[in-house]
Amino acid sequence: MATSTYTVTGMTCGHCAGSVQKEIGKIDGVTNVDVDLASGRVQVESTAPVADADVVAAVDEAGYQVAS
Repeated sequence: MATSTYTVTGMTCGHCAGSVQKEIGKIDGVTNVDVDLASGRVQVESTAPVADADVVAAVDEAGYQVAS
């Protein structure tokens, strides 16, 4: 089990958080995505480490950005 935490900018509502959660959840091996809307923190749990580039691409697909 691997866990990674990211900060996502631009989310303003529950729908935003849901969109990010849905897109990251599509990544192979991801078992859970926890989005804290207030802080922008996104915790990704997976069966094996997930490439940061895959998470960044999923967040971008949802219309948001991972803070550098």
